[in-house]
Amino acid sequence: MHPRARIHAGPASELDQFDCLPDALVLLILNKLEDVHSLGRCSAVSKRFSVLVPQVHDVCVKIDRVVGTDGDTDDALNLSSAKPQNIFSHIFKLMLFTIVKPFHNMRNPNGTGRPLFPQLAQHSPVHVLRNFSHVRNLRVELPSRDVGTEDGVLLMWRAEYGSTLQNCVILGGTLVDRKPVSAEHEPSSVEDNGSMPESFYTNGGLKLRVVWTISSLIAASTRHYLLRSIINDHPTLRSLVLADVDGQGTLVMGMEQLRDFRENKLSASACSNRTQVPACNMKLKYAPYLELPGGLALQGATLVVIKPSNDESSGGHSSRKETEALVSSAFDGPFKFAVKALMKRRTYLLEMNGF
Repeated sequence: MHPRARIHAGPASELDQFDCLPDALVLLILNKLEDVHSLGRCSAVSKRFSVLVPQVHDVCVKIDRVVGTDGDTDDALNLSSAKPQNIFSHIFKLMLFTIVKPFHNMRNPNGTGRPLFPQLAQHSPVHVLRNFSHVRNLRVELPSRDVGTEDGVLLMWRAEYGSTLQNCVILGGTLVDRKPVSAEHEPSSVEDNGSMPESFYTNGGLKLRVVWTISSLIAASTRHYLLRSIINDHPTLRSLVLADVDGQGTLVMGMEQLRDFRENKLSASACSNRTQVPACNMKLKYAPYLELPGGLALQGATLVVIKPSNDESSGGHSSRKETEALVSSAFDGPFKFAVKALMKRRTYLLEMNGF
């Protein structure tokens, strides 16, 4: 008889194929993840991940909850807030706390209740980002728009900042479904010469555009002021975008602008926690009715291009090319089409003092 064969268990395979991946490749994957909440959960997976997550270059912080103002002495970005002295400063304070919103508690999935990041319980974007030491590209997303508008009103802005405002593009109007041209619009007589109708000055149309402009600049300068701690804490930053989930406003800073921010002193406004808006030159373009791709149209379509008055390139042919390039890249989709169409319209020049 043949001896009975004995079955032996083979050696247990303890090799984790994921551990064979080099750190550079794992970091590449984590950079594609971007979302700070998801990165926080990854950091709790293993000791290796807890070391690699703080080294990611691309981070997106989505702020999702409002800080109450009652009893607070400092806002969520550690900026001292004076007690409101009048209705205007009270409005600015409410705007400040609407913009600065904390994170929800992020806890370990193992039930221990330990925060994923040691400082996350502080509920501040500044404290959360201090756990990342190599951030190059940062996007911060606010949960709501800054400037309140009536239903159906479109208001979008995009501002570029260094140590102060460099430029701002504002697009506004009443967004409607595309309709046949009727007596309500009657763009034919106005479209020919590109002039504003007389009613634009008498029915409050111009005043409303001025309010849009000032409100957008206040929102942009408030966001700019709130970024100072983040920028100072992250010398590796190359690009920074502060937007809102509604897509109303976007503040953008590139590498040169971040360097200018660090090297030059900010001029803070005396009335609130925001950066002072410099004296500006504004170019306003208007169309009573503008059809857009996708079955949409804009009534009272308005484009405002803003630059500081002391800008050396504020005039001349090169400035026109730069302005066209700036405006054409400000918005996407059908609004990019709207901007290009408005750029062909007659230009109205306005000036505004700093505030």
